[in-house]
Amino acid sequence: MTPGMKRLSSPQRAPVRTGPNGVPAALGRVRVIQVSEDWVVEDRWWTERPLRRRYFELVLEDGRNTVVFRDLPTGRWFLQRG
Repeated sequence: MTPGMKRLSSPQRAPVRTGPNGVPAALGRVRVIQVSEDWVVEDRWWTERPLRRRYFELVLEDGRNTVVFRDLPTGRWFLQRG
């Protein structure tokens, strides 16, 4: 990061439960009603710290729309805030 710049939104660990197909079924205690979109991002593959994530745009039972991602190398889930 460039000196003097501040990161706006760092990903936060997320309590995602998945269904048998690996797709999010709940975020914490809130059920996923719909997966609106999913996509994979692979970036910085030329560096010592490549980025590999699978993102999901979710509609939750309580009406919220949110984006989570799974860090593919570690398997950990994160909440992506805008």
